[in-house]
This record gives sequence, C-alpha cells and structure tokens, in this order.
Amino acid sequence: MTNNDILRRLRYCFNFNDNKMIAIFAQAELTVSRAEVSDWLKKDDDAAYRNLNDKTLAIFLNGLINEKRGKREGPQPEPEKRLNNNLILMKLKIALNLKAEDMLEVLGLTGFQLSKHELSAFFRKPDHKHYRLCKDQIMRNFLHGMQLKYRANPDEAPDFEWDEE
Repeated sequence: MTNNDILRRLRYCFNFNDNKMIAIFAQAELTVSRAEVSDWLKKDDDAAYRNLNDKTLAIFLNGLINEKRGKREGPQPEPEKRLNNNLILMKLKIALNLKAEDMLEVLGLTGFQLSKHELSAFFRKPDHKHYRLCKDQIMRNFLHGMQLKYRANPDEAPDFEWDEE
C-alpha cells in the first residue's frame, strides 16, 4: 500500500475535511497547505498527484495521536524517516487507544481472522525471534474494518477500491 492510499483511507474512515487534515498535521507541528493535502489525496494517475513520503505520513499519524489522545508534555516525538505497516498499525493502535481485543474485533468486521499471538508479533522489535512483518493484506483489512466501525455512514461508497489479495 502506498502512503497516499493510507492517507486517503484514513480521511474517508474518519470523514476528515481539508481543514481537519491541515489541523491534524498542525497538531504534530507541520504546516501544510490545502493544495499539498489535495495533491496527496488525488488518484495515482492524476497529473497533480504528489507522492507522500514516509516522514510526512509519520507526522500525520503523530498528529492523529495528538488529536485523539491529546499532546503529551515536553517535546513532540521525532517522526520516523522510514515507515512500514507495523509502525503504521502501532500508531493507529495508539491514536485510537485500542487493545489487542479491539484490533481483532476491527479485523473481524471484514471477516479476516487473526489470533492474538499473530497480532502481538506485529508489535515486537524487528530483531525479536517472533517478530512478523505486517503485510498489505492485513493493513487493508484493518483500515476497512476501521471504516466499518468508525465511519458515520458505512454504506456510502468510498472514493477508492478495496483491493483484495
């Protein structure tokens, strides 16, 4: 999954408008313009499409954590320069204050089954012997489950396709 795709899905899931997206970036101390946000949200084949880099998505996710849980005291965490699905899943877990059972429930809404042990493997350090890389299929199902759980009108058609792999 691309960073732009994740940003589009989160925007749709929580029904964020442009102003809200800009405010979430500002929560993590990054000023972005409406045009930048618009270009990141465009479809990949649009001429104005701009690629969203890992650091900028990390800043957005940090802003989402601040938005949902409140800013913590002291300096803000440094955004990661490199992201993977495991880090994105962890940041979403923190932002939404989800426990393992909650995450499994969200995945279950899509019909995707995962054990608690398999889920915990995504949150281990990469050098741990039971660490497991979170593949795109799991991330897609989690984001789709979030849409089903958090979207005000889940029957409304999304502006993107849910890829099945």
